[in-house]
Amino acid sequence: MRSILKKSCLVLTATMMLASCKKFDEINQDPFAANGDQVQTEYFLNNAIVGAQQDPGLSERMFILYWVVGGRALQDEDGDTFSRGGFVDDWASAYYGQSSTWQNNATSAITVGTEQMAKGTSKPYTSNLVQVARIWRAYLMSEFSDTFGPMPINGFQGTNPEYSDVKTVYYHVLSELKDASSKLDVSVVNPSIPDLKKWDPAYGYDYAKWRKFANSLRMRLAMRLSEVDAQKAQSEFEDAAKGGDFIKDASEMFSVQESQGWDPLSSVFRRESSWMGLPISATYNNLAVNLGSVKSADQLGASFQSAIKPADYLGQRYFDQFTTKTNDPMAGYWLDGLPNVIDPRAYKIFSIPGNTTDPNYPAIGDSFTTFTGPLKDASGATVKTLNAKNTWNAKADGNWGNKVARNQPIVTNGVKPLLNMVYRGGTNRRVFFGPWETYFLMAEAGVRGWASPVPAQTAYETGIAKSFEYFGTSANLSTYTSSTSYNRAGTSVAWNHTAEPGNTHTMNYQDGITGANGTVSVAYAKNDLYQSGSVRNDHLTKIITQKYLAQVPWLPLETWNDHRRLGLPFFENPAVEEPMANLPDLNASNYMTASIKFLPQRVQYPSNLKNSNQAGYNQAVSALGGADAVLTPLWWAKH
Repeated sequence: MRSILKKSCLVLTATMMLASCKKFDEINQDPFAANGDQVQTEYFLNNAIVGAQQDPGLSERMFILYWVVGGRALQDEDGDTFSRGGFVDDWASAYYGQSSTWQNNATSAITVGTEQMAKGTSKPYTSNLVQVARIWRAYLMSEFSDTFGPMPINGFQGTNPEYSDVKTVYYHVLSELKDASSKLDVSVVNPSIPDLKKWDPAYGYDYAKWRKFANSLRMRLAMRLSEVDAQKAQSEFEDAAKGGDFIKDASEMFSVQESQGWDPLSSVFRRESSWMGLPISATYNNLAVNLGSVKSADQLGASFQSAIKPADYLGQRYFDQFTTKTNDPMAGYWLDGLPNVIDPRAYKIFSIPGNTTDPNYPAIGDSFTTFTGPLKDASGATVKTLNAKNTWNAKADGNWGNKVARNQPIVTNGVKPLLNMVYRGGTNRRVFFGPWETYFLMAEAGVRGWASPVPAQTAYETGIAKSFEYFGTSANLSTYTSSTSYNRAGTSVAWNHTAEPGNTHTMNYQDGITGANGTVSVAYAKNDLYQSGSVRNDHLTKIITQKYLAQVPWLPLETWNDHRRLGLPFFENPAVEEPMANLPDLNASNYMTASIKFLPQRVQYPSNLKNSNQAGYNQAVSALGGADAVLTPLWWAKH
């Protein structure tokens, strides 16, 4: 795996934007120091936006193997590295180097534009370009800080920069967003010759939309401080939201068209990478199954009807082949069919195993078309062959110990629902901020008692509606929003249904080896990170559950951020059939208890930071307030 990643850097040098790949190895220069690239035009802003889409080599390293895993959007596919608390230096260095280049590009646009205005050589729109560059740089800084933690806010000034703590970074970014958005002149008309809008792949330099993005982004970042700096969070949020000038519908969404090539605009989910299955995560599965009262029978065609299981059926039990040492409610069980009820967005995002006649099934070449596999006993003898066609299962990350050798299907991508070609084919637009998020932020603000333009319930239900509109499931909206059925985490959809589900519920199952039927008392997931595990169905849990489901697959960094901030929604623990060196506190005696010590909290700084700027590295670690380690929480995260 890692050799594949290293080779990809050679391919990336073929494009102008990715020439910075070389700079990752230039350990004697901190990338946040200024360089000759600053003597460029305002079109560096275009490079800053395009580059941040992440070319296939970078998206594999950071987006998929760190953010996706941290945010539980998909299964951890690289040997359960980050989900086990592991860290790979070259993955981190790739993003660190390129993100600093994007920030440098944005800073260059600001510097050159400001100089042009001072000299009297600017265009009527130059001031607006400077403000847009400030807004985009603010986003890039938040993305970088949410990944690593402390960072420079005074980079690219010609010397090695000083590293600021996360609180200082956030205060700076919030200030930048407020000031830049206030200085945008939305009355400016851009010239058609030269065609300025082609240099902005997100909004075509529609300044009104950039202001909406700035305000929605400010609302997002203000909410990030809710657990550690509530007064600042509230004041910033209310100020950004008070005018109602934020992202409200699909036409205002911040998104960028992907391409089908090997370049920064290529699909962030790597269309070309046929070895990467991108399976559904156990987290998504637990939140989606039985949520919303929309039946699979009403979502799927005739060929799937016989595979749909009763609502009170858990699945087949295989305690000797499936991990049982995790608080995943499905631990030890395999659903030998399709769920009776599931969030309708699930079938839009993920493929059903074996459904290769669907043009969106990710059968890239001959990959992901193996749907059967043997289960073995402790002696190595085959005791059962599982057929995964028309089934719906997810693998909990972690260390499965010797059960991996007994369970060929669970490590075969074709037996699990996979991210379909709608999202990996390079024909979609990568979403950075959707209207649903604005409404879920307002719903949370309402629950907190903050002033908001939209009441909490209305905002919550509108957020769901905007997400359903995006995924094409609006026909199910009424049934869904009125549903009182509980998912595996014990959460329902209906706003006014806050009754707790109790601790357990009775389900039917079948012994997978003998075929004997039985009943079992199944525990709803207990989330000790939120309200000490005593609450599963209050308004905040509903909001963040829906926000998570709406953000998958495009915004895994945000689902990770919400979980680090609140402990919501429920994330199952990594399986611990055997101990994991990088998660020393998780063991066979406490795997049913949720703890931040069991989950990755940040990405470590790459080694080339130490090599290029030892003093800056020391500042960064000091400002972090803990060891430069995966398990050290960020300042705003839940402690």
